[in-house]
Amino acid sequence: MKEHDFTAQVVWTGNKGEGTKGYRSYTRNWSVTTPGKPEIFCSNDPLLGGDPTLHNPEDMLIATVSACHMLWYLHLASSARIVVTGYVDNPVGTGQSEPDGTGRFISAVLRPAIEVARGTDLAKADQIHREIHKYCFIARSVNFPITYEGSYTEA
Repeated sequence: MKEHDFTAQVVWTGNKGEGTKGYRSYTRNWSVTTPGKPEIFCSNDPLLGGDPTLHNPEDMLIATVSACHMLWYLHLASSARIVVTGYVDNPVGTGQSEPDGTGRFISAVLRPAIEVARGTDLAKADQIHREIHKYCFIARSVNFPITYEGSYTEA
């Protein structure tokens, strides 16, 4: 087996001068940097006092699940000689909150709208989704089910 390290720097940027002296004395804002890549500005979920104009961890998790699926879909489609000309996903992650404030994701549904070349075997194109769970690093790492509802158009 071969191990891979992935790094990032997460920096809390929400100190308004008093640190965490009081619940409202700080913001839930933070940034993510990775050497050589653009900085990502983030906040907490708005339901928990975060800035609704910034990405939150939940947004980033569902986007990561979707992106990994998409990249493997494109790779496996290419290998199967299926020509994909467009791919847009609108995934939905469902979270569950407990009365004590704890929570977790309980499922994710990927809804890719995939444009393929005219004459494509759509059953074969759809079958690829069922193979991705063997390869996608992210999907293999989370503890909630990920399903898909793909749709196809021919260009």
